[in-house]
Amino acid sequence: MSNTLLNVEELHVHFKVYGGILKVLNDVALKVNEKEKVGLIGESGCGKTTTMRAIMRILPWNAIVPKAKIYFKGKNIMKMSDSELKKLRRGSISMIFQDPTAALNPVFKIRDQLFDIVRYTNLEVGKNLSKKETEEEAVRLLREAALPEPERILDSYPFQLSGGMRQRVCIAMALASAHDLLIADEPGTSLDVTIEDQILRLLKQIVEEKRTSIILISHALGAVKGFVDRVYVMYAGCIVESASTSDVFREPLHPYTKGLLAAVPKLTGGGVPEGIKGRVPDYMNPPIGCRFVTRCEYAMPICERKQPRMINAGNNHEVACFLYGE
Repeated sequence: MSNTLLNVEELHVHFKVYGGILKVLNDVALKVNEKEKVGLIGESGCGKTTTMRAIMRILPWNAIVPKAKIYFKGKNIMKMSDSELKKLRRGSISMIFQDPTAALNPVFKIRDQLFDIVRYTNLEVGKNLSKKETEEEAVRLLREAALPEPERILDSYPFQLSGGMRQRVCIAMALASAHDLLIADEPGTSLDVTIEDQILRLLKQIVEEKRTSIILISHALGAVKGFVDRVYVMYAGCIVESASTSDVFREPLHPYTKGLLAAVPKLTGGGVPEGIKGRVPDYMNPPIGCRFVTRCEYAMPICERKQPRMINAGNNHEVACFLYGE
């Protein structure tokens, strides 16, 4: 597609550990179009954050990427030089991490940390800002992130701010460089539900005003439902379903997606959801076929020996399951 911003294909990521090799990501493929809001959902530990770190090329030292095709605006990120990666992170893609406390340096004031980012991103477009211009831009970004008294925030240390304020500071930092794509990695995980709702509303408002694409990673399905246009469902390092948000929540196809939605408590009552029986497979020795086979009530012999491929089940609703297609 001509308006495809990010295209990930055949992404495999392994990790070297003491006991051997963890085969975490297995043939992950996803797309993000320009000005599109995309959600990535799944259980904790299924590889959502690893996928985003692979896109940003900030995987830890023990990561191995045996195969990957990651194209941003037609350019292969995996083959970019250090200078090209710096340019990408300065002016195109930015990431908001789960824990704002870990994302901010505790021994520096917000002023020092935000000023560095403002100067760094403006150098990319040939602007060498003065101290006054840098402060004005920093204040503007903090206001854009709905922070009151931005001048006071600048002179504060991270520990002097609440969790919600720290996350807003991280959003302001991300906005400085996220001109094309913003990756939000469970931005409300460490916050209470009311503040999480405020953060998600703020993010939605910002990306719609700036017409920026966003990937929202979350296991809070209600938050995703009211935010994104399209959803990818991930299980044990594999994308198992992809469709518009309304289609995924109205008519889920993959047994895992059905179980995931059935496990959400409902306001109407009806008892406590049971959840999905079984456990996520061991990444050191994952199943040869479908990774959900040990927990699936519809499992067939072919599921144990062959990995299902994504097929179009109609209306651009894709699913990786042998229950569909031939």
